[in-house]
Amino acid sequence: MYDAKPNLIIGFHGCDEETRLKLLNQPDKIKVSKEKFDWLGHGMYFWENNYERASQWAEDKQIRGEIKKAAVIGAILQLNYCCDLLDTKYIKTIQHYYQLMAAAYSKAGWPLPKNKDLPTDQYKDKILRELDCSVIEFMHNEIYKQAKDQLNAVGHTDYKIFDSTRGMFTEGGPAFEGAGIFEKSHIQICIRNLNCIKGFFLPRKETDFMKYLQIG
Repeated sequence: MYDAKPNLIIGFHGCDEETRLKLLNQPDKIKVSKEKFDWLGHGMYFWENNYERASQWAEDKQIRGEIKKAAVIGAILQLNYCCDLLDTKYIKTIQHYYQLMAAAYSKAGWPLPKNKDLPTDQYKDKILRELDCSVIEFMHNEIYKQAKDQLNAVGHTDYKIFDSTRGMFTEGGPAFEGAGIFEKSHIQICIRNLNCIKGFFLPRKETDFMKYLQIG
């Protein structure tokens, strides 16, 4: 009953300046991430209503030489049927599919993927989320197969395909001594169904409203 998320939200995507320009001018040509360590599975990633975190992420990539010039593009998103990992229901769902995947790997004699630290990460935040990504993609694939099989068998399906995935992450060191608040905590969104992206925009710089009011 409460699974769908019809409201519009703002997301920010850190990227290279050239990528931002392409998305603004050719918004239907979107490249999704399919890395084996993607935190929420494969799709296009956004920081939920968090321009600063998107900018920081892009700037860090520029420092590492992975992109030429850091930039941020905004997007209007509608999550629709979302695997929201801030919701107990979907945490239980992902736990169920982990058990199924673990059993399948054990039967095949395969080791489970693991979440790993980057050698340069002093906070040990398990930046390379290979286990999480594998479980989430396993879940999506299993649901898709079940939906397809039922559709072929009876002409309709009761299974619903997730349009997006959403999660909250604590990352970085404590915001201050003894804090339970962390410097890089954020909500991340992975868009699987690109129809959830209603449009891109170039973020504006904030103006001084009080100064504006004094002009007149």
